[in-house]
Amino acid sequence: MPTLVSITKKIDGVKGINMRYFQRDNAVVLTETDSFSVRETLECGQCFRFDRQNSPEPETSGTETLFRIIAKGRELYIRQTENEIIMYPATVEDFDTWKKYFDLDRDYRIVKEILASNDTLIRDAVEFASGIRILRQDVWETLVSFIISQNNNIPRIRGIIANISLAFGEDKGTFYAFPSAEKLASLSVNELLECKTGFRAKYILDAAQRCVSGELNLQALEYMPVDEARHTLMSVKGIGAKIADCALLFGYGRTEVFPTDVWIARVMRHFYFNDENVSLSAIHSLASERFGEYAG
Repeated sequence: MPTLVSITKKIDGVKGINMRYFQRDNAVVLTETDSFSVRETLECGQCFRFDRQNSPEPETSGTETLFRIIAKGRELYIRQTENEIIMYPATVEDFDTWKKYFDLDRDYRIVKEILASNDTLIRDAVEFASGIRILRQDVWETLVSFIISQNNNIPRIRGIIANISLAFGEDKGTFYAFPSAEKLASLSVNELLECKTGFRAKYILDAAQRCVSGELNLQALEYMPVDEARHTLMSVKGIGAKIADCALLFGYGRTEVFPTDVWIARVMRHFYFNDENVSLSAIHSLASERFGEYAG
């Protein structure tokens, strides 16, 4: 009989979060986990190193689809059924890595209640995709991934990241890890161009070289005021506010930021500004005022 682990944790002193999980063979099985759709979380555009192992066509619920994820230098298979989320290979002892990656210590019921209470549009969005969680990804890989995302689409982004990993990442047997800043800093622009990076090659190289020199300290960004962290990231060639905010949100969990690409800007202008061509600063001001610490 498997040992069932039950966790009750206080979130911001407001409410406890309940999560139960146990070991089954080489898998960790989660039960009673609220607000977590594996499909919605992976396929909403915040991460790029995953693929479907079956059921290639999207379906409404996403249940029973097996996904393979490469993250944190590891390989994970994850499948969601009606009552369980099964992750393997994994043990209860090393589950902390995936608990942090999937942001399972945050009570999303509280987040959704706060946002929906202030905004009927968000209430509808929450009902439509109630299982999206903000991943806590490796900060270096996240930064490079969103540098690659400039003027790009998701299939090409995923392809370029796969090319870079295959060419320069460590061979882990069944996958290639994303290469370190030190490895990428040692390359030439032409070597990166061979991975189909295009004009982004020089930006990737600049970011890597700044990390290696210490000019860009990714660890220190986690503790900086968000405006200072954003400004620091934007000192890298080719990194604007949107890429910086994506790195802060999806790598550091800085949920107060509001990454705004052309699509988000269109949505905000349409629903909140009567289709007026307002500035990005106006959009960010509204998001900060209306959504606060949960804007991301």
